[in-house]
Amino acid sequence: MISWIQKTFQHHFRLIFLVLLGLTIVAFVFTIGASPGIGNAGQKAMNRPFFDINLGNQDDVARVIGDAQLSVYLQVGYPALSGDRLEQFALHRHAALVLANRMRIPGPTPSELEAFVKTRGAFMGQNGEFDAARYAAFRDRLKLNPGAGEGDVSRVLMDDFRYEKVQKLLAGPGYVLPGDVKAELALSDTSWTLAIATTDYAAYAPNIAPTDADLKKYFEENSFRYEIPPQVRVGAVDFPSSSFLSQVNIKDADVRAYYDANPARFPKPAATGADGKPVVTPPAGAAPDADFAAVRPQVLAALTQERVQHLAAQAASNLTLALYEGKISRANVTAFLKERNLTVRSIPPFSRDAVPAELASSPEVGEAAFKLNDSRYYSDAVATPSGSAVLLWEELVPARKPELAEVRARVTSDFTENEKRKRFVEAGHAARALIETRLKAGDSFEAAVAAASSKGLKFESKLLPAFTAREPAKDVDQSLLGSIQNLQKGALSEMIISGPKGTIVQVVDRKAPVVDDSNPRYSETRAQLGQYLAASAASSQLSALVEQELAKSAPINP
Repeated sequence: MISWIQKTFQHHFRLIFLVLLGLTIVAFVFTIGASPGIGNAGQKAMNRPFFDINLGNQDDVARVIGDAQLSVYLQVGYPALSGDRLEQFALHRHAALVLANRMRIPGPTPSELEAFVKTRGAFMGQNGEFDAARYAAFRDRLKLNPGAGEGDVSRVLMDDFRYEKVQKLLAGPGYVLPGDVKAELALSDTSWTLAIATTDYAAYAPNIAPTDADLKKYFEENSFRYEIPPQVRVGAVDFPSSSFLSQVNIKDADVRAYYDANPARFPKPAATGADGKPVVTPPAGAAPDADFAAVRPQVLAALTQERVQHLAAQAASNLTLALYEGKISRANVTAFLKERNLTVRSIPPFSRDAVPAELASSPEVGEAAFKLNDSRYYSDAVATPSGSAVLLWEELVPARKPELAEVRARVTSDFTENEKRKRFVEAGHAARALIETRLKAGDSFEAAVAAASSKGLKFESKLLPAFTAREPAKDVDQSLLGSIQNLQKGALSEMIISGPKGTIVQVVDRKAPVVDDSNPRYSETRAQLGQYLAASAASSQLSALVEQELAKSAPINP
């Protein structure tokens, strides 16, 4: 069934709903090389044929991902996908274009392309219609964009035209059973009137004092949570950017050019009078020379820092190159560095996901460190807070299970939180039972909730106006709706825990809609479900095709 979030998108943003539907159905996960994602195969590029491209080739990958990014932007008007979801869409889209070639599906004619452009979300106005001004502004921006020109946009648009043709061919009619339509209407159009009692989990403060026996038992039952992952121990040959200040010579013209290229980075400081109040000044840009003069020290500092960082990175890269060209073995690296007056700083062991701040806490640095070993013992240049560095591998520390004393503080915190959550649930059961008893005795919901508030939890009660899932009330936590679907009028829910709140719901009234074809929305809902099922069928077939193609060149685990 279509979720309520999807319903909201469809009702208010029909174009975005239809586009995201096609983008997010893809559920397959693929692995290339040694880690997830496209084109990340470790030290050595792998040959990963995927139809007519090589996923081990960075140029092929960059082109496919770049086209997919542009396609998503053109469809919805902003970068709606990133990371794995973008990679999945990129493969999905490329497979569809391969099918288009095999089926000899032609590209659009000029008139078809013109009509197709008018359906793209990037060119839609607030009313959901094509906006010629937005289209013209987009074309103007292309002239200033070195990354994508009109030729790239035209190619991606024509490919998207063919991509959507393939989707329609694979989609089929989208058969919908009458029972599905009735269930969807009941889900979206049932009218609910609810009384709710909410309590704040953060404010719940039971007295929890774990004993040594409690902690030991909890630690033994949850030892897997405290296993220390593999860690790497490396040394760092530092190249601080401050060491290169004497090599930087910046002319006035360079500073002005840098400011002109990056004016948004250096806003003019607000002027204040003798009384400390802001003084009205001309808008930024009205007097460019005066604006530049006001921020020149900041511009000079930024440009200087950029140049010394570049020199530091270059020096670190030169060391890596010298180690490679000199074929310096790990046994001889200390003497090699000593000849160049370079020293190695020891870094405490760290895991892949806990890179120390002295290495910028960077995931990229963590990945670089964990790729090192006895034979490939030095990294490429990596950025650090002070400049750049080259990492030298020392050892890999295997994963291990710590003693309780090593992680006692963490175990105590986890035990306390677990016990608090358990008692919160138990208190919710007790409160719900008391509310039910008081309701049966004739109390109002508000009075029953007030009585329950004296039993460990503090509740606030509220009556919500009638609403439907299609048109929810402003104060409705939509996560509650899935928990009350089976409750009838007058029923009381268990305490529903969602985020920082616990909520007990009484169904004051429930009115089901007409769910046969006499309902004006019956035909509309059936058509919507048909589109959804058809799109699901198309995406399932393309997903299977992609998985089959990836499997042909998947690395074989020893």
